[in-house]
Amino acid sequence: MKEKVLFICVHNSARSQMAEEYLRKFASDRFEVESAGLEPGTINPLVVEVLKEEGIDITGKKTNSVFEFYKEGRRYHFVITVCSKEASERCPVFPGIGPIQRLHWPFDDPSRVTGTHEEKLSKVRAIRDQIKDKILGFVQEHSED
Repeated sequence: MKEKVLFICVHNSARSQMAEEYLRKFASDRFEVESAGLEPGTINPLVVEVLKEEGIDITGKKTNSVFEFYKEGRRYHFVITVCSKEASERCPVFPGIGPIQRLHWPFDDPSRVTGTHEEKLSKVRAIRDQIKDKILGFVQEHSED
């Protein structure tokens, strides 16, 4: 059975989407992954652009509400917040599948980057790469022996 992972951020528009896509890319054989937000918005176009550079296309992808997932009774092995500590404290407490692991990986918010389009892309690429590295570490840490 695949372990179920939920990534949560504020709008489900950037950080949680990137984490979801990288975990799917690197370990879909071991993990079933979803992402959601506290206040779902629309996918950040800069994130779409920098993920395309990695061969991942989320054009037209919809955002999800963490509260809807909770109301539906979804259960996870891992619930990972990728936003600020203050925002993560607003997340509902999901019942786990076995002992649930709650992790907090704070990343800068791509919606807050400033500058020219190229400067913004550069900053979002840096966030993307931090998330990618964290996911690769997570996959390594939870790899089967």
